[in-house]
Amino acid sequence: MSVLAELLGAINGGRVDLVDLTAPLTDKTPVLALPEPFKNTLPFQLELISRYDADGPAWYWNNIHTGEHTGTHLDAPIHWVTGRDGLDVSQVPLSSLIAPAVVLDATARVRENPDFLLERNDIQEWQRVNGPLPDGGWLLYRTGWDERSDNSADFLNSGHTPGISAECARWLAEETAIVGLGVETVGTDAGQAPNLDPAFPCHHRLLGAGKLGLTQLRNLDRLPATGIALAVLPLPIVGGSGSPARVVALIDAEG
Repeated sequence: MSVLAELLGAINGGRVDLVDLTAPLTDKTPVLALPEPFKNTLPFQLELISRYDADGPAWYWNNIHTGEHTGTHLDAPIHWVTGRDGLDVSQVPLSSLIAPAVVLDATARVRENPDFLLERNDIQEWQRVNGPLPDGGWLLYRTGWDERSDNSADFLNSGHTPGISAECARWLAEETAIVGLGVETVGTDAGQAPNLDPAFPCHHRLLGAGKLGLTQLRNLDRLPATGIALAVLPLPIVGGSGSPARVVALIDAEG
């Protein structure tokens, strides 16, 4: 039996679970709000073209209006000035989009402090228990923040959201072999990121190093710490700095 046939058989036979990590995309999906004088992205919106009516008697379809960085989405290197000569979203290799992943859980610490910043030694301690970060894979950072995602005000939390310290972002970008960082919050950086050095260190360091960002994930609580295959499926927008994406994890079924 081929490897592919074996995988499909494992999925169909219930030996491999598919876990959807994607937030539904609606007009209520939280979006990042930048202060003036900066411009902001559009919220998601459906614009009706026709629905079994005079404009189209047998079909229903819509135009969609949104930004590249709305909902569960991928940040390509070109999204940030430090990665301006890097890949756009259409150029990201499939080997980076279908790759191994691990989950680091900081939920308990974030409940105590919504401004919690993950440090390098936190990841190194995780590695002592779980093994190395995946070469060519993803670090998924669980904070429990997806519990807030049905309420935009709670989700944005007046800028008090968890993230990663500036030094940890530098280390992940320069000294690890991961291809990207995934988070549950509105962006890969913490709410206090404008005040760090450099500002927005995850964007600055990781995208500048040609790595990827993935945001507004859900259901990380359903994943083990290791043993995950991740599929990240953005639209291949030529010249695009990012794209909403469907994100699915494959894990061994329990029992």
